[in-house]
Amino acid sequence: MAPGSVPVRSLLCVSFALACPTRDRRARVCFEVIFYELKELPAGQGRDHGAPHGFEPASANVWIDLEALLAESQVTEGIVVRSPQMKQILATAAQLSNYNAAVLIQGESGTGKELVARAIHNLGTRASQPFVTFNCSNLVESLAESQLFGHVRGAFTDAREDSLGYFRSANGGTLFLDEIGELPLRLQPKLLRAVETLEIQPVGSSRSYQVDVRLVAATNHDLLSMVRAGQFRDDLYYRLNTISLTIAPLRDRREVIAPLVAYFVARYKRVFLKNVRYLSRRALGALHCHDWPGNVRELCHVVESAVILTDDDRLDIETLPKYVFERSASPLTIAVTGSAESQPSPNWAGGGAGALADDPGGVVSLDEVIKRALVRSLQESEGNRRRAASLLGISRSTLYRMLSRYGLDSPGRRASRTEST
Repeated sequence: MAPGSVPVRSLLCVSFALACPTRDRRARVCFEVIFYELKELPAGQGRDHGAPHGFEPASANVWIDLEALLAESQVTEGIVVRSPQMKQILATAAQLSNYNAAVLIQGESGTGKELVARAIHNLGTRASQPFVTFNCSNLVESLAESQLFGHVRGAFTDAREDSLGYFRSANGGTLFLDEIGELPLRLQPKLLRAVETLEIQPVGSSRSYQVDVRLVAATNHDLLSMVRAGQFRDDLYYRLNTISLTIAPLRDRREVIAPLVAYFVARYKRVFLKNVRYLSRRALGALHCHDWPGNVRELCHVVESAVILTDDDRLDIETLPKYVFERSASPLTIAVTGSAESQPSPNWAGGGAGALADDPGGVVSLDEVIKRALVRSLQESEGNRRRAASLLGISRSTLYRMLSRYGLDSPGRRASRTEST
């Protein structure tokens, strides 16, 4: 094991937003708080001597073992499964295996819609049959019908031989229509008929053909808004929307960032013959604080670039593209624009919380950020520990440990909890 490395048992990221004291309330400060639960290590190995078990102070030089992290992560059909939402999506995909219902996958560009479509195909009874992808944004207006439904020889200029088209090419398997919102209005009635009857007629032919396909469509547009604006047919929308899956953007499921980094590092170190194994905590902090407008696709390319540029077995913040960490809050200290009035009231929190309301703004340490996240979670839940733990995405036992560590658990609460056990 490399000096200062840590085998990670589990990684929990808590994203917590506090409103800035601006009059229009538009600006918000995002605190990215990262907790590590570590395996027992001898004192001084992988963490500062004397540091509480399960927490690394900001000064510690911690390196995360990416191979260990990947080994503990669930990867299904090329999808790193960490968030409850993605687990539910894959559970739904497995349920669809015995049915031929149309599926509409919605989500921003780069969220992994095609991967989910492939999972639906591979987890079902059609796995051994073709999976055919067609991007509707690549349609040639004059040839669109031919591309989808095929044509016979001589149907139009340059039609020198018969063409099956995408529907017949996918016969027995799955046809994935990506960017369905780009499909021209004039072609939508013909697609609707093909979906409803599973029958297509090639251009220039008087014969119709039955096809057996599962149709999966995907879009990064709000199709319902397009329907209301007259830009997409409502009957086609409702036919495609038999089963609807929505993939959240990466910024809303940041807990998957670390396993995704481990997954992409494993991929690209094989491609580029590198020996990358470790990621610094400050690099992970910068990745967690970035907004990822390009979602998983953007993260994939950032990791690819970092693996190419590193010459040793570890990735630090210097190997990341500058735009990632220059636009991110520091993972060690976070600058907060605010005043004492904007800080949460700690009256209910017990001893040790009073200092939270005294900070007039400036640079706040990671410890202070964690305290504020704990205080705000309890404030939002009106002191209910179960709800506070749910808001933070951690277990109640972890919440109790954190409250005790930062002096936020009142003696009355501790006594009550002891008596209940």
